[in-house]
Amino acid sequence: MSDTIILKSTITCPVCGHVKEETMATDACQYFYACENCKTVLKPLAGDCCGFCSYGTVKCPPKQMNELCCV
Repeated sequence: MSDTIILKSTITCPVCGHVKEETMATDACQYFYACENCKTVLKPLAGDCCGFCSYGTVKCPPKQMNELCCV
């Protein structure tokens, strides 16, 4: 496993399809994510800790490091 943590993730709104690259925090999960296009507040899907794990192209940094998330 690589020790490199990826901080950029492309998140896609499941409601309107808006796509945006975001930089993830390294010290906390972002539980809610508000789509800047349709304003829908996205919550993680069951079993995920944050919006990036559910709707992003890259899991959050704690998951990448196999650490416990903020759930």
